[in-house]
Amino acid sequence: MAAAQAGFDLIIDTVPVKHDLNPYLPLLDINGTLVIVGQVGPLAEPHTAHLILGRRSIAGSLIGGIAQTQELLDFCARKNIHPDCEMIRMDQIHEAFERMEKADVRYRFVIDMASLQA
Repeated sequence: MAAAQAGFDLIIDTVPVKHDLNPYLPLLDINGTLVIVGQVGPLAEPHTAHLILGRRSIAGSLIGGIAQTQELLDFCARKNIHPDCEMIRMDQIHEAFERMEKADVRYRFVIDMASLQA
C-alpha cells in the first residue's frame, strides 16, 4: 500500500458491505476520486484530512446503461485492462465457498454458466 500512495486517479470500490474507505484514500493522487458502486448504506466515517489535503473526492454511482457499459468496455480494451478472476465450474461451487471462508481467494470467482447442467 505504501508503494502505491498517490498512484491512482480513480479507484472503483465494489465492496458490497459496510467497510472502511480510509486505507484507500491515500492511494488517490491529487484530484483523485474513489467511486462507490457496491455498497448502498452506511460506511465507516472517512478521515477528512485525506480528502482535503489531497483534493480527493468520494463519489457514488449506480450501474450505467448499455451506452456507458460499452464506453467502459471500449476504454478497458484501449488501455489493455483485464479483470483478475478465477473461473470455476458449477460443480466446484462448494469448494469455492470453502475457499472463501478460508480467505483462499486471490481475486474473484466467476462461475462458468456453460458448466450448468439443465
